[in-house]
Amino acid sequence: MTRAAAESAMAGRIAAFLEAQAAEAGAARNTLLGYGRDLKDFVGWLARRGGNLASIDRTGIEDYLTTCADRGLSPATRARRLSSIRQFFRFAHAEGWRADDPAQRITGPARGKALPKTLSLEEVEALLDAARRHGRNEAERLRNTCLVELLYATGMRVSELVGLPVAAARGDPRMILIRGKGGRERLVPLSDPARAALAGWLSTRDAGPDGRRGHLFPGRGADGHMTRVRFYLLIREIAAAAGLDPARVTPHVLRHAFATHLLAGGADLRAIQTMLGHADLSTTEIYTHVLEERLRRLVHDHHPLAKGG
Repeated sequence: MTRAAAESAMAGRIAAFLEAQAAEAGAARNTLLGYGRDLKDFVGWLARRGGNLASIDRTGIEDYLTTCADRGLSPATRARRLSSIRQFFRFAHAEGWRADDPAQRITGPARGKALPKTLSLEEVEALLDAARRHGRNEAERLRNTCLVELLYATGMRVSELVGLPVAAARGDPRMILIRGKGGRERLVPLSDPARAALAGWLSTRDAGPDGRRGHLFPGRGADGHMTRVRFYLLIREIAAAAGLDPARVTPHVLRHAFATHLLAGGADLRAIQTMLGHADLSTTEIYTHVLEERLRRLVHDHHPLAKGG
């Protein structure tokens, strides 16, 4: 088989894997794009060495991961690459393309749990105030206010926020239905300020060219809604207007602020897990870092042996 034919065969196997992940596992679009990027890099590395997906063994995969480390890729990126490779070979083995699973017993690089970056309550208030003032006209200011209020009030992922159907916001809802990863749905309560911002934006949006159908935040792209990239840029513009460092403020940082502030206020960790749409409680537990200083102070002030000496 020529190199071109081998590369075509590998590309076909990867395409079949991605189709199965979408159809059977309900993988989100961004997850599929990530798998595709990781496997494309892996296959390119294989092709340059005359290898292929049908014959590579455990040692070959470990050599690839070593090459990734030599290229300066972070432990988190290498761990993600390995995860994509594992998923592919698990599928290949199940489909009978391979008699074995060469990635099954490979140990990934150690990944330290970085604490999530967040914002103080004062910084969030400054951001909300800037959103009310940021925009070329009243419609843009109402939209920007609604975007930031909803994000902070619900902790939605940016893809969930920009993709909200306008129908989810009708009727002055006390709770909003969010479709998350893998099509899983969850209900998240709305704060009074978020409901007010939503009502203000809806009244303006409905009078515009998009009418009463489509997405809550329309856009000109193929998906019909504001893109994730546009919102990333917008939130940085608003951060700069608020006097904050734009590099510190992203939609995901506001998601972290939502969870951190709820936990600091005494909210139940399980409730936060549900609202964030985390499948595993251990993912949510990282937010307990906000309690460390409070707990240290509590022990110092009240434990009978803490003040000894």
